[in-house]
Amino acid sequence: MDFDFSEEQKMFQKQVRDFCVREVGPLVAEAEAKEETPLQLFPRMGGLGYLCARYPEKYGAAEMGKISECILLEELARICGGIAAAMMVHSGLGTSMINEHGSEELKQKYLVPAIKGQMISAFGLTEPNAGSDAANMSTKAVRQGDHYIINGNKIFITNGPYADFVCVAAYTDKSKGASKGVSVIVVEKGSPGYSVARKMDKLGNRSAGTAELVFDNCRVPASNLVGEEGKGFRYVMETLDGGRIAHAARSLGVAQAAFEASVKYSNERIQFGQPIGKFQAISFKLARMAMQLEAARCLTYYAAWLYDQKRRCLKEASMAKLFASEVVVDVTAEAMEIHGGYGYMMDSPIQRYYRDARLYPITEGTSEIMHVVISREIGVP
Repeated sequence: MDFDFSEEQKMFQKQVRDFCVREVGPLVAEAEAKEETPLQLFPRMGGLGYLCARYPEKYGAAEMGKISECILLEELARICGGIAAAMMVHSGLGTSMINEHGSEELKQKYLVPAIKGQMISAFGLTEPNAGSDAANMSTKAVRQGDHYIINGNKIFITNGPYADFVCVAAYTDKSKGASKGVSVIVVEKGSPGYSVARKMDKLGNRSAGTAELVFDNCRVPASNLVGEEGKGFRYVMETLDGGRIAHAARSLGVAQAAFEASVKYSNERIQFGQPIGKFQAISFKLARMAMQLEAARCLTYYAAWLYDQKRRCLKEASMAKLFASEVVVDVTAEAMEIHGGYGYMMDSPIQRYYRDARLYPITEGTSEIMHVVISREIGVP
């Protein structure tokens, strides 16, 4: 068994890390203060092949695989979890169903510009009354001739305030239930009846724009249907597998940043005549943080490897998402304890890591839902 990255992946990691430090890092303070994603990063990253990195070369992507995508997201999140979220959704949930099931027309119209960073994507699943219970969504799409008429609301939509298109899950025939009655339809910005109801103010991940979207008799060409009508829920579930692995990589990046800052601070902060890292209470905290990070990294990249091998990885993806999202909460909380009052100040990145981390056990499948999925996968009825 080989637990190391390939030489190509190591080179990619170094390139991405240098890019994130040089070009993303200087944008973070303003992005967080204004609660805005630096949109100029999309074409810049697209031009370098960093967007949708695992998609086929024939559409302009790097076709690098899930492991490389995780490397990219971990490095981005190490600099800023919010900005990483915007890129994660764009390169995953917002485009993957078009990549996997979309017509050639949809791929040329939406996927190719998204890979280049010329269009920004979002994914519309969660609703005010349908979160973990996604099958209970109320958004409907009714076929009328050559168009679908969509009615409903989507909430907590990352990239929602500025997305050029949204892959929307909606019932096309509720009598068939979620497994056969849900479809996915691409809704482009400017479509009649589509609007951004409000930009949402969040505790953390403030540099990722989040919105509530409204579809009021929204008229969309029938050709914007992704794949086949009635198979949308299966497409969504497939997409969430890959999304949960990416989510784990983002958690890793934030946890790694908090850990690195804590090691540095523990070597520099002097109390009682010595660096605080020499005190067992602090050194043991750091040791446990390091252990948790390594365990989360192994789970995450193993799931990514399985995904690249096209092997079933529902259990492993769910384990990686669950464990990494809980590790980042623990690690950032310990980082706050180690930094004390300095970490609590708004000019410290520690408070940002701490606030950002709290979202991760909640979004893209709560920890409770991950426990349910894993239980079923190990044979518990």
